[in-house]
Amino acid sequence: MSRLRTRTRPPVALALPALLAVAFLLMPLIGILVRTPWGDLGEHLGSPGVVEALKLSLLVSLWALGLSLVLGVPLAWVLARVEFKGKALVRSLVLLPMVLPPTVGGVALLLGFGRRGLLGPWLEDSFGITLPFHTSGAVVAATFVAMPFLVISLEGALGGLKQSYEETAASLGASPVRVFFTVTLPMVAPGLVAGAALTWARALGEFGATITFAGNLPGTTQTLPLQVYLLLQDQPEAATSVSLLLLAIAMAVLIALRGRWTGTPIDRGAVTTPRTAPEEAPAPAPASEPDEGPDAAGAAPARSAQTGHWPLHATVTGFNRLTLAAEPGTTIAVVGENGAGKTTLLRALLGLTPRAHADLRLGDADVTALPPHKRQVAWVPQDGALFPHLSALANTAYGLRARSVPRADARREAQAWLDRLGVGHLAQRRPSQLSGGQAQRVALARALAARPRLLLLDEPLAALDQTTRAHVRHTLRTHLAGFGGVCLIVTHDPVEAVSLADRVLVLADGRALQDAPPAEVSRHPRSPWVARMLGRNAWPGTASADGLALAAGGRLVVAEALPEGDQALAIIAPEAVSVHRDRPGGSPRNVWRGTVREITAVGSRLRVLIASPDAPDLVAEITPDAAAELGLADGAEVWTSVKATEVTLVRL
Repeated sequence: MSRLRTRTRPPVALALPALLAVAFLLMPLIGILVRTPWGDLGEHLGSPGVVEALKLSLLVSLWALGLSLVLGVPLAWVLARVEFKGKALVRSLVLLPMVLPPTVGGVALLLGFGRRGLLGPWLEDSFGITLPFHTSGAVVAATFVAMPFLVISLEGALGGLKQSYEETAASLGASPVRVFFTVTLPMVAPGLVAGAALTWARALGEFGATITFAGNLPGTTQTLPLQVYLLLQDQPEAATSVSLLLLAIAMAVLIALRGRWTGTPIDRGAVTTPRTAPEEAPAPAPASEPDEGPDAAGAAPARSAQTGHWPLHATVTGFNRLTLAAEPGTTIAVVGENGAGKTTLLRALLGLTPRAHADLRLGDADVTALPPHKRQVAWVPQDGALFPHLSALANTAYGLRARSVPRADARREAQAWLDRLGVGHLAQRRPSQLSGGQAQRVALARALAARPRLLLLDEPLAALDQTTRAHVRHTLRTHLAGFGGVCLIVTHDPVEAVSLADRVLVLADGRALQDAPPAEVSRHPRSPWVARMLGRNAWPGTASADGLALAAGGRLVVAEALPEGDQALAIIAPEAVSVHRDRPGGSPRNVWRGTVREITAVGSRLRVLIASPDAPDLVAEITPDAAAELGLADGAEVWTSVKATEVTLVRL
């Protein structure tokens, strides 16, 4: 179904110059088409001189393309991925041949590589290589002016590629070179193809630098553009015919690119199979091969998960400053507000960030000095980072193949993990053909199949709907139970923190505010953010003789006071807040007048946000019947009360 597009009628003041620009660019091309002697076209293009020049042009342009790929691809990667001083200068050097007059470029090449140039005498004396007035000189000249097209195109493609793919591949055990050839290059293939095509076309049409540096020697350096220049002096009609040939080649290249050079996105993940429902029932494992039956599927991961036990000990410095120790089989939920250092902690354990450094020991091995691909620390980023050019099975087997496991064994174990997580029937699908829950299961299977000693999950369920999240959470809890290492899960969901974790690590400004079991954190949160995440009211203040002097102003009376002057956090459960239309009488010691700001439904109850000039904002939880009886609505004036016995103070 095609999209409906709104057609914009351009103003005349813009449309007229635009049409003139098109006419200006089109007129020379029309001139070639009109003036071409079509009757003599075959004779002109088949003449010995033109054929020889065409062969030489193809030879030179292909060698220039090869040299550009060998030198330009690494240069594009360095410019896109590495930060270093002088980077802007290097990028300017790459762009310089595109803006430099070609003849000036030829002069520069003579002064650099000529017989009297800087390197020319050394090349001739040491290797017997003479570039000027030789076919190799034509290759050098074409490479000089054409390689920037490849570098710019590929650098742009690399800049648009999320580094999480490469970092995830490294965490699965792939070396930087393997990551480059198996993940990076396949994913930027459109940009590479576009740059290579433009590089070849530019090398094929090079004139100025070639004639200046390599000369115009028939059969040696006289390429097709130089042939046009000579024919124009004596046989203008033949020159027009050869120009038409070069024009046709250039247009064919641009048409074949179909906008890739200008950044038009290319859909490389077109879905060929209908997308499934968010979570379809697992299909039975195929029984065609005995070693991939249900028994084998369950046995391989079970064995790999129990091959060792790896306690964790890490001392993190830099932005994050904490010590972390855990026994095998421990799952730690890492929570905190945005900017607290949660993802930085994971990346420090992976060795992927300069912001923080981790002295890391897994079991008996100190992996601090090891690069990410040798640490055996598997990472599942927020989006899963499944490699879009690989199937679910190939994704899952990636870490095993990176560790030199034979292909058949790797695929067998990967299939077993997919079966165990209930997505084995999707093994041949690409990531674009998977639902959110299915993709998360594949990402988890890939991480577990890599045989890690430490598992890091960065909000693995954040992108899922509630039903799918509950299902995947159950699957994750089941399979973490057999994991022989430690698992850290970054989450903003209190249900995930309570249901998945043995401990909850609360971070603030890179430091640990609290590291305790979920039940303890729920009862006595030491962070206002965590208390609110758990649905409680959290008011910081200073302990006084009769309660708590609130940091935002006002006073709170409590049943059990702390020593005077202590910094504390008052925790008030929403269900402990009473809401009245008139000032309440009786025993409540804490009473405030306020205004209803918001009413939201949470399950079968309502949460009411009440603002007061005498106290911080307060959330109360009541039933719909009580709200109807009180006639609550946004802007309504109400009274709130909290008994002193319902306030819990936590020393900070």
